[in-house]
Amino acid sequence: MPTPLKKIIIITAASGSGKTSIVKHLLKKNSEQLDFSISCATRQKRNNEADGMDYYFISPDEFKEKITKNEFVEWEMVYEGKYYGTLKTELERIWGKNKTPLLDIDVKGALAIQQQFPKETLSIFIAPPSIAELKKRLEARGTETPESLATRVHKAADEIIFQPHFTTTIINDDLQKAGSEAEELVRNFLQIRAN
Repeated sequence: MPTPLKKIIIITAASGSGKTSIVKHLLKKNSEQLDFSISCATRQKRNNEADGMDYYFISPDEFKEKITKNEFVEWEMVYEGKYYGTLKTELERIWGKNKTPLLDIDVKGALAIQQQFPKETLSIFIAPPSIAELKKRLEARGTETPESLATRVHKAADEIIFQPHFTTTIINDDLQKAGSEAEELVRNFLQIRAN
């Protein structure tokens, strides 16, 4: 069980809701107290991503071995054959620097961490203004096939149902406003001393 100072901040959302942009905003505004928790992923690295910075890109076999060795605090097969997870050592690495881990993870992973660390966690669900707007944003990325777009939109509709399970929800209809709201929530959370 973590000590009172070992807090966790989770930003979760349906894909395309803007959570990565909000995470980047929070890290820029609060680099002294926050550190990005790098997840493991078995998917292919995108052109703009760096191994060990955006994700630890590993093979499905390596991922399954880590599951067997109980090295994850949470893990999930988010899409068919594509695993994502948060390593226990990643949280310890950040706590060891006297910082708070900032996690950018999917809804199921966020729920799993909240269950394990209920008093230490601030979880913020980033919601799109609507599913139609979310679909438009995903199409604008230009990274989806018609099939993967349909999968992501369907998954997003399922994930939005879980928003009441998180500490709070921010509707991202204006990225700057959503970033400021998240910033204030994080600032207040970090000021609270656990009993």
